Amino acid sequence: MSKPLVALLTGAGISTDSGIPDYRGPNGLWQRDPQAEKLVTYEYYMGDPEIRRRSWRMRREAGTLDARPNAAHLAVAELERSGVPVRVITQNVDGLHQLAGMPDRKVLELHGTARRYVCTACHARGPMEDALARLDAGEPDPPCRECGGILKPATVMFGERLDPMVLGEAVAITKACQVFVAVGTSLQVQPAAGLAGVAADHGARLIIVNAEPTPYDELADEVIREPIGTALPGLLRRLAGPEPSPGG
Repeated sequence: MSKPLVALLTGAGISTDSGIPDYRGPNGLWQRDPQAEKLVTYEYYMGDPEIRRRSWRMRREAGTLDARPNAAHLAVAELERSGVPVRVITQNVDGLHQLAGMPDRKVLELHGTARRYVCTACHARGPMEDALARLDAGEPDPPCRECGGILKPATVMFGERLDPMVLGEAVAITKACQVFVAVGTSLQVQPAAGLAGVAADHGARLIIVNAEPTPYDELADEVIREPIGTALPGLLRRLAGPEPSPGG
């Protein structure tokens, strides 16, 4: 008997145990510093060198590249290794699902990745470590070495469109899955949030694991408010089903 396809939509809440702050929670970055949103807004970033310098400093201080996967990331990778078909659709840019062991081809990064940079002019790309090393060497707003253009993290900033191919694949997976788990996401940012509704409309079992209420709780078959680091591993063990008995 084939195992059901499990799709996970993961948001900032799955990475807080790895030391990466969320944005919209009660203690989130936007609550503490409303001006910080400008640092990841494309129009401000491209138009103001000082915003860019502050944005690069924020990247250096955030420590995203130093973060390690936590129990929740590891549980997702373990579910995939158990033979259950798993696809991750993530709003996060930290790359922790892949570091935990999820194959890259099974992770859709809706908002790009903070582990690489891209030139806004010629689209040259490279590892973020290289850009941050230039920062440490005294370049507060390092230009592209290929064409002199403005560099930015390979993330989708506010004011930029999601990659339509990545979004299309996310929708296809959502329609095809039998179980859809939304983890650590407020389900307030479209179009990612709407995937929960698409899953429910196509008959998937919808499970929401989040500390705060979401607009999709009433559609969910199960809502879990427990801490993600313990709740998600327990849930995924349930979804994996019983271990096969020896000789069975």
